Amino acid sequence: MKSFKYGIAALFSLQLATTAVAGPTGQDLGENWCSDVKMHFFAGGPEAGGFAGIVAAGAMNAIRDTGADAEILYSEWDFEKMVRQLRESIGLGVDAIAMMGHPGDDALMPLAKQAAAAGIIMTYQNVDPAGVRAKFGGGYVGANLATQGKALAREAIRQFGLKAGDHAIVMVPVGDYARAQREDGARIIFEEHGMTVTVVDGDTTYASDPNLTIPVFGAALNANPETKVIVHSGSDIMNVAEGIAKAAGYGPNEILQIGFDTSPQIMDAFEKGYVHLTSDQQPFLQGYLPVLSLCQSAVLGTGAINQDTGAGFVDVSNYKSVKSLADAGLR
Repeated sequence: MKSFKYGIAALFSLQLATTAVAGPTGQDLGENWCSDVKMHFFAGGPEAGGFAGIVAAGAMNAIRDTGADAEILYSEWDFEKMVRQLRESIGLGVDAIAMMGHPGDDALMPLAKQAAAAGIIMTYQNVDPAGVRAKFGGGYVGANLATQGKALAREAIRQFGLKAGDHAIVMVPVGDYARAQREDGARIIFEEHGMTVTVVDGDTTYASDPNLTIPVFGAALNANPETKVIVHSGSDIMNVAEGIAKAAGYGPNEILQIGFDTSPQIMDAFEKGYVHLTSDQQPFLQGYLPVLSLCQSAVLGTGAINQDTGAGFVDVSNYKSVKSLADAGLR
């Protein structure tokens, strides 16, 4: 499907482009209109992972709807593995790649350059490598991470009446600020409000095995028994909110736990009083829209889709309205 590819100049400058091949002869694209586009899609986490599973479901629905010749890649939230897989995808000469931005600008920049030189169209989801996109183009589908984290903290202060002097524990993936800015945004707002904050490092391995966080939070809670609220760094970790509370000796509603995303486990924790607020970033859209964007760019020559998927808050008063979708792995 090399005839659908663009050169570097196109990736730099095109908002509306034309392909070098014969396009559709009518306005109805028909079924399987993207079947000539060989695509790799990065879901981020493990194949059985909660968040990655929803992202993958969105991608699979888009693949079905467009007929794209696509493969979904799983990386166990291992950023080095993502980079290796991206290098392999470029080497295989695919036509388009939907990439998780977690490795960051420095790691992705040379590979984005290679992809552009090879005429491979790229777009990004979940974490925005803004520097890469500024230089080599591509869209971004995902939440504005810094804004999302700050908004979560402000909403927690509003809903729960948190005040100056209250203590929070915030899990922040310290080693990767492109990813960490969301949770660090929550820390910033809490501290500006006069609260004290203990930061625990959100090691990337925790998303693949969230039970590893139980002793981490246990130690932090033991050292800070006055803690009012815990901020989790993602749905995979918040899935074990009940286990975290119980292991530290807390019952339902005895400590506030907040974070990001939804899942069947998080809905269950809402019902039991172990999760109290979450910011929804609609991971299904982070799967669906990048596939659609790449297909449109490859077949129709259109500009990339950019979409902020932040969708507001799920809390104890409204979680039932999204429970069926979360339980189905669609939200």
